Amino acid sequence: MDLTLSVIIPAYNEERRLPDTLSAITPYLQQQPYRTEIIVSDDGSTDRTTEMAEAYARSALNDQDGHVTLQLVRNEHRGKAAAVRSGVLQARGRYVLFMDADLATPIQEWDKLYAVLESGAEVVIGSREGLGANRIGEPWYRHLMGRVFNTVVRGIAVAGIQDTQCGFKGFGRDAAQRLFGALQLYGDDARAVRGPAVTAFDVEILFLARKWGYRIGEVPVTWHYGQETKVDPIRDSLRNFADVLRVRWNDLRGRYAAQPPANVHESPPA
Repeated sequence: MDLTLSVIIPAYNEERRLPDTLSAITPYLQQQPYRTEIIVSDDGSTDRTTEMAEAYARSALNDQDGHVTLQLVRNEHRGKAAAVRSGVLQARGRYVLFMDADLATPIQEWDKLYAVLESGAEVVIGSREGLGANRIGEPWYRHLMGRVFNTVVRGIAVAGIQDTQCGFKGFGRDAAQRLFGALQLYGDDARAVRGPAVTAFDVEILFLARKWGYRIGEVPVTWHYGQETKVDPIRDSLRNFADVLRVRWNDLRGRYAAQPPANVHESPPA
């Protein structure tokens, strides 16, 4: 049976949450009629995150029939964007999903994205806005900040998309490889960082997807606000605004190809 889905989980110092996250998503994946690989893309953690991932693979998945497998990818600490990119470029599934380690969006929401990808979309993003979306436990000021940021994004970079920043996005594998392989802001030369680094790499991905004519779907999902979120409202907001401006500036300078580039990062499908 071919490998259908690659689930990318970026992780930075997630030794406490990661085992519960893996335990929560594995039963769902094992019930699906297709094979899945989980890729934990470690962002240079200084705790026992990598040990937890390896231990889970040995204890929970070792006696399975390969229906669900787990791969650990070790990276230097260069932020979430670089960790997601590293995992995506090693994905072998027909479809690629990246999701947050805190399970803010439950894995069951993949059903919605999967249906849209199967119908012909090449990029499908979970959205916390619009009819059918459900935001649980979010402080009003965080929602306001998100809407202000989205207004800027729609005006400068990606018009018509209600929520660019939800950490639950699916791709056809070919589109994922080409898009993430072409990232300029957080590509191969991304610098080492200190502490958590939340960025607007999603905006660059969606900007390129629009530029290259990929079919994009936006699907309302349920999303839980995490009390232990690593987002710094001030620092990360400023960095994200700067990223949006950099995307537009890169495009004005002609740094983005007019058509999808050759897929030089592609790994062989399973």
